[in-house]
Amino acid sequence: MRSTLEPRTAIAIAATLVLWASAFAGIKVGLEGYGPGELALLRFGVASVVLGLNAVLTRMRLPRPAELPRLIVAGLLGITVYHVALNYGERSVSAGAASLIIAAGPVFTALMAGVVLRERLTWWGWAGIAVSFTGVALITTGEGGGVRLEPGALLVMISAVSTAAYFIVSKPLLARYAPIEFTTYVIWAGTVPMLVWTPSLIAQMAEASAGSTAAVVYLGVFPAAVAYLAWSYALARMEASVLSAFLYLSPVLAILIAFVWVREVPSVISLVGGAIAVVGVAIVNAKGRPSTR
Repeated sequence: MRSTLEPRTAIAIAATLVLWASAFAGIKVGLEGYGPGELALLRFGVASVVLGLNAVLTRMRLPRPAELPRLIVAGLLGITVYHVALNYGERSVSAGAASLIIAAGPVFTALMAGVVLRERLTWWGWAGIAVSFTGVALITTGEGGGVRLEPGALLVMISAVSTAAYFIVSKPLLARYAPIEFTTYVIWAGTVPMLVWTPSLIAQMAEASAGSTAAVVYLGVFPAAVAYLAWSYALARMEASVLSAFLYLSPVLAILIAFVWVREVPSVISLVGGAIAVVGVAIVNAKGRPSTR
């Protein structure tokens, strides 16, 4: 496993974080015209079509039958459970609270990676995670979002755990599949269970505003198809525990994007929290891995 952050990997991480950060604002806009399940189906239906066209044009090889169960599990964890639970959770949980709960994801990833993948973080790595989590907590305070043990908050927590498990399940598969192959099969697998919302989606599409539909289409092409592909590329080249720490930058980028897209003005506390989160990620990336010497 590479010990330095290569330029292409860095670009893939940056692209993923920007696109995933934009998804929070996009989901808010999409929920104005669609229900949580219908939004998830339309989003990943669009992504499935985009990836399907590529699969046909490139004559992508079929997955190995023996590995289909793992691919299906990855799709259920990273696509179905994560996005449906997050969409339903965002109906009652503030964006700040959701960001804080999702910020537990890298902690779960590091713990699971240590047990399943035998990855280890140094004490500097854990310190960096703690610093970043503190930064995200300040962002939440600055945005006025509290965390309460309500159904919405629990759904967001389910999302955090499921995405951590998704990273762990994905890592071995990415040693045998190209990122575009893996991303295609996982998104297809995760979209199939969402088809239960097809009838209501058709009804909602007739009434939804053009803005809401455009937001969901954007979510399908970029934060779904493109971002998942870029993340798979990076995950194939980095430890899951270290890579997941970069997710602490997502709330920082989400603040900037929300400012531009939906005109949400960040507070000074949020900006300070963002700076602290960035410092924490830098610590994990610079000193989080055990020395190989």
